[in-house]
Amino acid sequence: MDDPPSAPFADWPDSTFNSLSGWTWVGCYGGYFLQCNALEGFAHGFFTRHWSGRGPAELAGYLSPGLTVHRLRQVHGGVVVAAHDAVAPSWPEADGLISTTGGQSLWVCGADCTPVLIADPGTGHVAACHGGWRSLAAGVLSTAVERLMDQGAEPATLKVALGPGISGPCYQVERSVSSKVADQLHGDGLQRLLAIGDLKQDPRRSGQPLRDHLDIRGAAALQLQDSGIPATAIHTCPYCTFTEARLFHSWRRDQRKAVQWSGIVGQAMAGGTV
Repeated sequence: MDDPPSAPFADWPDSTFNSLSGWTWVGCYGGYFLQCNALEGFAHGFFTRHWSGRGPAELAGYLSPGLTVHRLRQVHGGVVVAAHDAVAPSWPEADGLISTTGGQSLWVCGADCTPVLIADPGTGHVAACHGGWRSLAAGVLSTAVERLMDQGAEPATLKVALGPGISGPCYQVERSVSSKVADQLHGDGLQRLLAIGDLKQDPRRSGQPLRDHLDIRGAAALQLQDSGIPATAIHTCPYCTFTEARLFHSWRRDQRKAVQWSGIVGQAMAGGTV
């Protein structure tokens, strides 16, 4: 499919622009990116497909001047690294980053997987994680929260934004996948996932494995809640990457290796460090 126009909102009716409750489109010279209102005070952005070809080194400048840039070679696992260990190619193989000082911009990318940005108002530290099913099954979010706790965070005061990702109705997986994600959850994890998702078995697939509509962002929220973060502090973007072709790349929809970036900046506390 062709790329959409470079001015993504030029033809939007005024009545629909910036009508998302809890989320705000921010306009700048380079285009528009999405912010979660709950992360107010922390520079951050969820960028769209209209920023294709521009990586974190350029995008960081749209969040704030003078930032250092930290990114990963994402491998769909559970490893979380400190920002000061992700400063240049070759980037570390991991799926989560935590800040260690102010002015660090942390970046993850994806095309259906959930970008997870976590902010700690108490210490100024932040985390950015790549929330695909494999990384959730490897416990990437619980590990990120543990690493933030090691730096003084209290889970009950953390703020989380789950960015644009594929929605449950558009994400059908075999039950074995749901079960692997469920293994990281407390209690009967599979029943908890099914309670927020849907079980589907095509009658034409008699004898084939059960398939679920996996709500991957819902699964991410459950893993975060199991780590002590209140459900009210976890904010899920309403956009589905699969259905919003005008705004987002989707691997499931297009089968193209193209991604959008999401980033967040750690704050400097008194004295210039966190």
